[in-house]
Amino acid sequence: MNITHAKTKEVLKWFEEITKIPRCSKHEEKIAAWLIDWAKQNNFSYKMDDIKNLVIQVPGSKGYENAGPVIIQGHLDMVCEKTPDSTHDFSKDPIKLVYDGEWLTADKTTLGADNGIAIAMAMAMSLDKDLAHPPLELLFTVDEETGLTGATKLSPDLLKGRILINVDSEDEGVFTVGCAGGMNTYTTIPVKTESIPAGYKACNLVAGGMKGGHSGIDIAMGKANAIKILTRVLFKLVKEVDVRVADIKGGSAHNAIPRDASAVVFLAADAVKKATDIVLESSKICNSEFQKTDPQLAITLEETTASVNQVLTAASTKNLINYLYAVPHGVAAMSPDIEGLVETSNNLANISMKDGSIHVLTSQRSSVVTRLQAHTNRIEATAELAGGSARSGDGYPPWQPNMKSPLLAKSTALYEKMFNKKPIVEVIHAGLECGIIGDKYPGMDMISIGPDLRNPHSPDEKVHIGAVGMVYDFIEALLKELK
Repeated sequence: MNITHAKTKEVLKWFEEITKIPRCSKHEEKIAAWLIDWAKQNNFSYKMDDIKNLVIQVPGSKGYENAGPVIIQGHLDMVCEKTPDSTHDFSKDPIKLVYDGEWLTADKTTLGADNGIAIAMAMAMSLDKDLAHPPLELLFTVDEETGLTGATKLSPDLLKGRILINVDSEDEGVFTVGCAGGMNTYTTIPVKTESIPAGYKACNLVAGGMKGGHSGIDIAMGKANAIKILTRVLFKLVKEVDVRVADIKGGSAHNAIPRDASAVVFLAADAVKKATDIVLESSKICNSEFQKTDPQLAITLEETTASVNQVLTAASTKNLINYLYAVPHGVAAMSPDIEGLVETSNNLANISMKDGSIHVLTSQRSSVVTRLQAHTNRIEATAELAGGSARSGDGYPPWQPNMKSPLLAKSTALYEKMFNKKPIVEVIHAGLECGIIGDKYPGMDMISIGPDLRNPHSPDEKVHIGAVGMVYDFIEALLKELK
C-alpha cells in the first residue's frame, strides 16, 4: 500500500505497533505498560488513577508553553470479535492487518481501530516537530467497551485541561456533540431439567452468518440478531414437534449485535425430518427478510453427538422460548426533537446456560434518562414474568449537547475554511465518554471526531486510510488556534 500523506504513514506506523499488543476490554495492562515505556523514552511525564486510566503529559511547543492544556482522549481497550472459523487468540496473537484499496481491515477479526487509531494519532502528534500545540494531556481510559468503566471511575483530579478532543467517532466531517446514555441488565431464568427421553436424537441448531455490528450506531439498520433468529425457529419448532433444549448460547459483548447463536436440542427420531423441513423453511423466510442487511444469514439443523444426559423439561423449554421471543430488541423510539436519531433502543446481546439457569445480557440506550429507566423496567418485568430475576447496573448518563460551545464554533469555522464544506454536527445513539467526563469536570468544553470507520465491533471493521490523514490535519490546525 503506497501511502503518500506523511502524517497518515506516521499514524499507521504506530497503529500497527498497537495491533501487536493484546488489549481486550478489562485486559489493558500490556498496552498501558507499553505506552508508559514510550512516555519514559520521550521524557513525557504520566499519571494513572486507581482504575488504571492513563494520562501522558506532553509539553507545549515553542510559544505555547503557557497555554491551557488540551486533552486528546481515546480508550485503550477494543472489542474482540472474530469469525467462527478464525483461530485467532486475542490474548496473545497480533491482529493480522489487511490493506484493501482505500481501507485498512483485519483478517477475520475486529481491527481495533476503535479506538487504537486515537492512541496512534495522539502518539504521532506528540512527536510531530512541525505541530504547534498547547500542552497536551493524552487521556487513555480503560474498559470503555463494556460499560465506560474507566470514564465512570475517572479520578476527578487527574486532568488539568478544560478543552477535550475525543477521537472516538466514526465519520470524518461529522462533529459529535451529544450521545445516548446506557444501562446493562443481567437476567437469570431458572430451568428444570430431566433425563433425555428414550429414543430422542441430539441435533445442533445454528443461526449464523449475520453481519452484527455496533449495538448503538447500527441498531436502526435493522440487522438480524442471531439470538432472535434462533428464537424464531425454536418457537416454530415447539409448536410443531416435541423439542427439548439441552444447551443454548449466542452473542458476545453488550455493544455488539449478535452474529451467531446455537442450541443443542433433542428431538424424537420420527420428528427429525419434520424439524429439518421447518428449519429449511425458516431459513428461506429469514433470508428473504434480511437479504439487504444480512445476505449470508443461514439456519441449519444437523444431528450431532452431545455429551449431556439432561434436557430442559417441556415446560422449561417453552418458557425459555417465550421469554426470548418477548424480550425486546432493536429501536424502541425515535427522537421527537432530532430527525433520524434513535432515542431509545435495546440490544439482546448474549445468552448462555450454566448452573441450572439461563443467563441473558441486554444493553439499553436512550438520550432521555427517564425513558432509559422505563425501557430497563420493561426488560426487568419480562424477566419476572418468565419466573426469573433481573439485575441492572448503574448505567451512564447521556451527553447533552451544548450548541453554544466555543470549541464547536471554532471547530466548525476552521473545518469549513480547510475543506470548503460545512461539517455535520450531530448527536449519536451510542455511548461516548464525554458525557461522563463532563460530569466529573464542570466546564469541560468537548467535541468528538474521528476518521471513517465501518462495521465496528465486528470482523468486518475497517477504517478509511485517507480519512485518517484528514482528521490528523484538522486536529493539527485546531491545536494551532488554541493558544
